[in-house]
Amino acid sequence: MGKKAKEPEKPSAAWQGTYGDMITLMLCFFVMLYNPSEVDVTQLATITQSLQMNETETVSGGLSLSAGRLSDLGNNINSLPSLEKGKSLGLAKKKAVSLFAPDVKSNKITITSDERGLIITLLSDNFFDQGSAELNIDESRETLLRLSEFFSSAEVADKRYRIEGHTDNTPVDSNSVFPSNWELSATRAVNVLHYLAEYGVRENSFSVAGYADTRPKFSNDTAESRAYNRRVDIIILDEGHF
Repeated sequence: MGKKAKEPEKPSAAWQGTYGDMITLMLCFFVMLYNPSEVDVTQLATITQSLQMNETETVSGGLSLSAGRLSDLGNNINSLPSLEKGKSLGLAKKKAVSLFAPDVKSNKITITSDERGLIITLLSDNFFDQGSAELNIDESRETLLRLSEFFSSAEVADKRYRIEGHTDNTPVDSNSVFPSNWELSATRAVNVLHYLAEYGVRENSFSVAGYADTRPKFSNDTAESRAYNRRVDIIILDEGHF
């Protein structure tokens, strides 16, 4: 009998490790390129809806994205305006963060957002003397110029805004021209609007309000928290809060 033929050796699988590393690196590369603020909201809604409609319909190889089922997307078209608004406010916030970087760094301004919209907060101690509604224009001119530039930019051109004055819970001085913190907070908001208007901002896109100490950001237990409560909020309003 002849010798039994020697079975060929199994091919090495070492290449799979290198291949996996390459795929991971490519994934990281494309994730770095992805900018969610520039995503096409219509395409995003279409992809999301198609995945939701077909999440239970599996075929060999994964989920089915049947083109015929996308006709149902029209039933959900009302969701697109909210996505578009989110994109718009995202671009406005990106612009604000870039433009007001010097003011944020010097703790004159903070930039946040909530259900009302994008909020640019002016910390009052940097703009007003204690108990006064007159702007310290020499110290705040550059910031006000940047604010007027922001409100004239394309990112917020079609928006509406509200300027809100806030104080801490310290009563006004007995010799003050203001009877209470209500008048002080409202006058500070109005004066910010007047200065912005002098720099070319459209007044008819704004409303103003004074809240005294009724809407503190922090408790009034410490000097630091009271300082943060003394503020003027300029809000780029979401459409639902016009």
